[in-house]
Amino acid sequence: MQPVKAITLKLCAVILFIIMSSLIKAASDEVPPGEAVFFRSFFAIPVTVIWLMMLGQLSTGLRVKSIWGHVRRGVAGTLAVAMMFAGLALLPLPEVTALGYTSSLLIVIFAALFLGEKVGVFRISAVGVGLVGVLIILAPKLSVFGGAPVEASQMLGAIVVLIGATFAAIAQITIRKLVQTEHPAAIAFYFSVTATVLSALTLPFGWSMPTGWLAIQLVLAGVIGGAAQIFLTLSYRYGDASVVAPFDYASMLFALGIGYFIFDEVPTGPMLVGAALISAAGIAIVLREHHLGLRRGRARALRTPEG
Repeated sequence: MQPVKAITLKLCAVILFIIMSSLIKAASDEVPPGEAVFFRSFFAIPVTVIWLMMLGQLSTGLRVKSIWGHVRRGVAGTLAVAMMFAGLALLPLPEVTALGYTSSLLIVIFAALFLGEKVGVFRISAVGVGLVGVLIILAPKLSVFGGAPVEASQMLGAIVVLIGATFAAIAQITIRKLVQTEHPAAIAFYFSVTATVLSALTLPFGWSMPTGWLAIQLVLAGVIGGAAQIFLTLSYRYGDASVVAPFDYASMLFALGIGYFIFDEVPTGPMLVGAALISAAGIAIVLREHHLGLRRGRARALRTPEG
């Protein structure tokens, strides 16, 4: 194991994913979520293929044993990405990032329900703390405490992102089954293929022909997203999940910086408190799983802020 190298790779992946999200957000006024998903997935495919060719693993890396497993993962992941991209058009980048962390909490619940995993008091308590953080972020948007009315778009954005986080958790549960028989590169590759096909079906619903800088933004989002996935996969090759996974939450720092300096988004107190609670809960769950010997590094290596 090379922990310093693993952490460096993970931080590179986190930064690239936030840059990808920022490019999608910047294009969201002109590009619908379905079209954004298409560019994000289609232009990630050649990046994955080139990577496998460089490793000499193209034939083995794309071999499939569970076709329907890939389909289920692809559908859930595509819905997760689409919802997250829709949320980026409605909410500040840091809030989308914070609410996206909810998927880590839901994974614990879904693993108990669908995989039969035993979940102890510690992890259930951590999930509870994280959900309190979610409620703190949502409260101003739902006027829970009698605050000033908020725009309906903000409420819709929060709901959409939480739905996306739910689908991301479902996708991750599917990945936990797939890694038992499938090559990690195959899971990433066929997700991109599935997402490309499914998102293309939205063509009749408001797509526009991007030109100039807008087209460059969308292509870059796909290429950067593909590169980020590779860095993420490699990070788990050089370090244990307990070392690498907590750095997922560094994305909040980058989201806050980009949101403030690029999109003029000033974080609110409830958002910061809620994000801190969700992050703390997520890190606690990761460390507890490591302590219990639940080795899921390969599955985590395939995870993204969108599913």
